[in-house]
Amino acid sequence: MTDLETFRTETCAWLEDNCPAEMRTDMSGDNDACWGGRNFKFQSEAQKVWLERCAAKGFTAPSWDKKYGGAGLNRAQEQVLRQEMKRINARPPLSSFGVWMLGPALLKFGSEDQKLEYLPPITRGEIRWCQGYSEPGSGSDLASLQTKAEDKGDHYLVNGQKVWTSYADKADWIFCLVRTDNSGSKHEGISFLLFDMETPGVEAKPIKLISGKSPFCETFLTDVKVPKRNLVNEEGQGWNIAKYLLTHEREMIGETGAARPVSEMAVDLAGLEDGKLADPILRGEIAQAEVDDWAFKMTMGRMLGEAKAGASLGAKSSMLKYYGTELNKRRYELLMDAAGGDGLEWEGERSDDGRLAKSWMRTKGNSIEGGTSEVMLNIVAKRVLDMPGA
Repeated sequence: MTDLETFRTETCAWLEDNCPAEMRTDMSGDNDACWGGRNFKFQSEAQKVWLERCAAKGFTAPSWDKKYGGAGLNRAQEQVLRQEMKRINARPPLSSFGVWMLGPALLKFGSEDQKLEYLPPITRGEIRWCQGYSEPGSGSDLASLQTKAEDKGDHYLVNGQKVWTSYADKADWIFCLVRTDNSGSKHEGISFLLFDMETPGVEAKPIKLISGKSPFCETFLTDVKVPKRNLVNEEGQGWNIAKYLLTHEREMIGETGAARPVSEMAVDLAGLEDGKLADPILRGEIAQAEVDDWAFKMTMGRMLGEAKAGASLGAKSSMLKYYGTELNKRRYELLMDAAGGDGLEWEGERSDDGRLAKSWMRTKGNSIEGGTSEVMLNIVAKRVLDMPGA
């Protein structure tokens, strides 16, 4: 056996022995996800056990070095782990902005002390993070942000407002872009700070969307004291860190989608007639969507493989983000078509309080969060396709 075959055999055995049966079922939504953090309430003992076992093995951040709480897996081994978890339908042991976004940024830009302080607790699910980027007047033009951090000697004094801060009302800490200098270009005066959401002066207020709920919040910062040691890298380097982190965020958002194939979900909603969906046009549209989904997954796999081999994903993340989110919107349009009039039900036990309709409406936000689809297309035209005049 090759080393990789041995790793697959050992991984299969470990998963069979350690993944509880309850964690081998599809998740119905965010409520089933394990977000971790000091205020997180586990949905079951199985969820808690699954997190603890994966964290101890390093499987919550498998490619990170072991000293940072990871498993130290190479690209091929990480792919095997993903394949074997999917084979047994294992739920992700941890959903974490710390793993998906902040961790990669700290690995590249953070000091060794910061890596050792923050990364292991992230992998154990002990700190839940949120992202302080957008502001009321600084969305697509993020570099125009005005949240100010004044140098007070041993600390910064932060004042300003952030908006669309996902899960700010549930997060323990925030990674936040602030302005430390106004003398140069708007990109040059931005810095990257980390601070506890329980610091005096931090207030998060949920924002309700048309779907009836949302993860988004407004975050108000009033005379918030942040120790100097919580500055990542150097003053004025925040824009470089932000751009790098956004490639990981857009990759994450681009992967958004239903856990099951659209065809299976459509059959659950519409039923079969003579062994197939009755509407031939809907059948064709679903088939095309699934072909496009497979093509997207193959493209994403190739690009992520190149990135793990040392190539820069860079602006290509905008392509993944754009197509992945637009594809997710298509999925839910098709599911609403399959459900017919029943799909519009907003309340009631039969529809799980309108879960499909609310999920469909929620997908509209996918093409706004993390950069609008229009901005993503501009980036692709200019920096990937190098189109004249872009």
